[in-house]
Amino acid sequence: MTLEKLTLPELLARSCALYPDRLSLNFVTGGKRTYRQLRDEVAALARHLTRVGIAKGDRVAILGASMPNWGISQFAIAAVGAIAVPVLPGFSLPELQHILEHAGVKAIFVSRLLVKTLEGTNLPLLEHKILMNTFATIPDGRYSPGEMDALPRDIDMTDNAPLPPVAVEEDDIASIIYTSGTTGFSKGVVLTHENLVWNARQSHTFQPVGTSDRFLSILPMAHTFENTLGLLLPLMYGSSVYYLDRVPTPKLLVPAMQQVRPTVMLSVPLIIEKIYKTSVLPALKRSAWTRAVYRTTAGKRLLHRVAGRRLMKTFGGEIVFFGIGGAKLDATVERFLRDARFPYAIGYGLTETAPLVAGSSPFHTFPRGVGPVMQGVSVRVDQPDERGEGEILIKGPNVMRGYYRRPELDATTFTADGWFRSGDLGSMDSRGRLTIRGRIKTMILGSSGENIYPEEIESIINHFRFVDESLVVEKSGRLVAMVHFNMEEMERHFQHLKSQAENYTNIAGEYLEELRLEIREYVNARVNNFSKLQLVLVQHEPFEKTPSMKIKRFLYNK
Repeated sequence: MTLEKLTLPELLARSCALYPDRLSLNFVTGGKRTYRQLRDEVAALARHLTRVGIAKGDRVAILGASMPNWGISQFAIAAVGAIAVPVLPGFSLPELQHILEHAGVKAIFVSRLLVKTLEGTNLPLLEHKILMNTFATIPDGRYSPGEMDALPRDIDMTDNAPLPPVAVEEDDIASIIYTSGTTGFSKGVVLTHENLVWNARQSHTFQPVGTSDRFLSILPMAHTFENTLGLLLPLMYGSSVYYLDRVPTPKLLVPAMQQVRPTVMLSVPLIIEKIYKTSVLPALKRSAWTRAVYRTTAGKRLLHRVAGRRLMKTFGGEIVFFGIGGAKLDATVERFLRDARFPYAIGYGLTETAPLVAGSSPFHTFPRGVGPVMQGVSVRVDQPDERGEGEILIKGPNVMRGYYRRPELDATTFTADGWFRSGDLGSMDSRGRLTIRGRIKTMILGSSGENIYPEEIESIINHFRFVDESLVVEKSGRLVAMVHFNMEEMERHFQHLKSQAENYTNIAGEYLEELRLEIREYVNARVNNFSKLQLVLVQHEPFEKTPSMKIKRFLYNK
């Protein structure tokens, strides 16, 4: 798409002029909002923001579940030249206080179920709270969700008064996104209009989308992956985007996919890995015959192909692009997707790169790799070792301006000649395709100087029966795996014992002990000599996670 300026207001204006009668942002359960109506609602909300004193450069937070009004809020903030501060649901009260205070937010859009999270905050600069579900002003005080629903809708979304002209430029700040990293603190990533819009436009070179495409959104819109590729990209090319009105559980997601019949979906590995473990794999091993066939290479591929056809049908039958990003995909699950000929693709990027750096179409994926670097982005491997692995350094129009009010971080995050240090270890093959090995901060240095990548060991552990999640750490010079088991699944497996044995608890405990030993043997037979586990511990409680569902490693590396 040709844009006079790479800004959010220009993107929306251009698309609404080209596709006025196409469907834009709607719920799966209803709604027929067109691009013309989207433009009018954004303009009306922008006028309200102007009237209550929101001006260019002011920070306005968005805290809420994914919904059409989330995107409307973001474009309205951009229309008045203000800066959006998207906040992932799930931050603790201290983290939320830090983010909103550090950003100096003047107003906030918040969804009905998250209003209560603001009750314990102390934010002297916060002047306006707006209920995102209905665009109603939230007065000071405490309110239940029911009382939220009863608030008068005092923001006129049909207001067509002229909007005061605001000059929004490409290098103006569009968003400050606070990362929910695993290092123990959040930092605000400053992204310009050019960063976001350029990245959305270039993503089209990996997977073209158009007016016939239907996106089904299942990830948080405060995440750059969903925001850039699941909102800006489809709107840029006239696609329709659909949202669930509740948390996307399997019970809700399957009928939604049947109704929307999406052509494009974006996911994190956790979702497709869970589908594989809980639905696909049990079905493949349901009978003695399938278990026997599954032991052979040819039989496994055949059953994977059959399962792939069923999986495609479950997803609505019209998926052409299933994008996976945000973390490393389990190798066993990827092997299944390849055998099943499911149209998946891996993307690599960071919040700091708005986010996409490298990727491919479903026709050009390769095992355990990402793909070529995006056109217009430069990547180099810093100080590669004998295997060609080193830190991934990045340059391009998608790279952030820096961290908000953290110049000391900028000094260590960028090289002297302006390359962004990703903190990821990777390599480039002879065809220019990128492979990511792991994070530098999580890499463990072996006793003889070998590099040990815990993510790779965890991937093996997580494929073991009854394992829900795991974490590999170094403790007192020993490589230790902390394993959290799916106790509900284990209980179902031993249901017959409950009615026959009074000492069921002892039996379950003994079985956990056996599993610990089995996991150690299972892993050590599949890794190199310096990555072998010395100890496996049972993690009885789920690991603490960031709002983007990554384990807070720093809590367990003590």
